[in-house]
Amino acid sequence: MLQARNLLLLLGLAPLVSCDGGVRVNRQGDPCTENLVTLRVEVVDAQGTTIRDATVTATNVDTGRTITSTTGERGVTTAVNEDIGSGSVRLVATAGSKVSAPAEVAWTCDDCHCHPEPSTVRLQLHP
Repeated sequence: MLQARNLLLLLGLAPLVSCDGGVRVNRQGDPCTENLVTLRVEVVDAQGTTIRDATVTATNVDTGRTITSTTGERGVTTAVNEDIGSGSVRLVATAGSKVSAPAEVAWTCDDCHCHPEPSTVRLQLHP
């Protein structure tokens, strides 16, 4: 009886021994949907001091699509992302009555993502 039980146990474990690591799950996500490409926008005053809570507006010149965000405590926002679409994007910052000169960024897209050129913009508020 003991030998029969051991034989059944051995036969039950035999398929596990023949496995090469068990069930495999593809843990790699779709690189096209995992992370959005963002543009780093820094807002500063005339002295170069970063401005917290400045409003940054990005507008795709061709489509009119707009993304608006607010800078954090370091005067930076990364909310402008590839959802803005390809083409020329105009950026403007405001804080109270102060407004920056507009800056232009060119977004080009491939099969998976859109990328800004340049990837970082500094907007200076005029006094």
